[in-house]
Amino acid sequence: MADLSKITCIEDLRVMAQRRVPRMFYDYADSGSYTESTYRANEDDFQKIKLRQRVAVNLQGRSTRTTMVGQDVAMPVAIAPTGLTGMQHADGEILTARAAKAFGIPFTLSTMSICSLEDVAEHTDRHPFWFQLYVMRDKGFMERLIDRAKAANCSALQLTLDLQILGQRHKDIKNGLSTPPKPTLANLLNLATKPHWCLGMLGTKRRSFGNIVGHVDGVADMSSLASWTADQFDPTLNWNDVEWIKKRWGGKLILKGVMDAEDARLAAQSGADALVVSNHGGRQLDGAPSSIEALPSMVQAAGKDIEVWMDGGIRSGQDVLKARALGAQGTLIGRSFLYGLGALGQEGVSKALSIIQRELDTSMAFCGHTNINTVGTDILIPGTYPKPFPLA
Repeated sequence: MADLSKITCIEDLRVMAQRRVPRMFYDYADSGSYTESTYRANEDDFQKIKLRQRVAVNLQGRSTRTTMVGQDVAMPVAIAPTGLTGMQHADGEILTARAAKAFGIPFTLSTMSICSLEDVAEHTDRHPFWFQLYVMRDKGFMERLIDRAKAANCSALQLTLDLQILGQRHKDIKNGLSTPPKPTLANLLNLATKPHWCLGMLGTKRRSFGNIVGHVDGVADMSSLASWTADQFDPTLNWNDVEWIKKRWGGKLILKGVMDAEDARLAAQSGADALVVSNHGGRQLDGAPSSIEALPSMVQAAGKDIEVWMDGGIRSGQDVLKARALGAQGTLIGRSFLYGLGALGQEGVSKALSIIQRELDTSMAFCGHTNINTVGTDILIPGTYPKPFPLA
């Protein structure tokens, strides 16, 4: 049994997850496209930003509470949608949703989740959560998926805009990650070294894409799923699709994957409630700027008509604080919670969240603030943080 008191940072959880999760699924979560330069920059660029320490300030009564699209949150953090979460740990989406509910932050379920919308709703007593949607060629399936999200009591819809086509992730190809996974000798030998993971998967019925299998004509198992998904992401996605989805959904809408000032302006004009500055964790366009480098430009371009959030590279509460200082109303975490999940299940996710909040609270205090809602660029050392890109 792991001694939680010895786990002091997200890196500790990452190391533990790498030991416990099969290589193909760990690498799926912890990799980027091509050379992985953008994946690395997402983390590295946070470290370039320096904080301004203040002293002799009354630090009593601190609070990290704020709102994201009008929803009260314990800190400006939500769980990002991540595909195959239920392959990091058995029933991973359910466990993560429970941890997020207990902590007081939003959980987002991916279209490409292992546990279905109905699974998560049932096992969290229909506590409101968010749902992430891809634009697919099968518009009938999309309509049904949106309707199912409503029925599951989802309170916001995240529309991912940056996956019209798939970026190439070399590790997935080398590991034989496919639908279904290839039972190579190397993969079978690796599985033999992960008994805890294997026992968990043997004890659950949730081993496929729960939002898809059984909900699409002709897709009843993993083999038929592979041929269906191969051609489903829609390369013709445009702003008319956003308008159609907004009308069909009728609730809070979040646009994820915005990295250009012109796109930020269009997102603000679309009537969506929030946009997420995101390069898909460095998993799509390698060579793009880091999310934190792009954030000031997106804040400037979006104006006041839409909330601006960011994801990518957040591994600590200090990263959340820096994003907030640069204008992000909220942040999303993906790998940070996945490491906790892979390491220790629901308990690991809760530990990841507590680490981030504690670091956020302490660092905010050292910068002379007691309320996250008062934080701005005044906490940053001039010349160390990114400024808006020059207009073309």
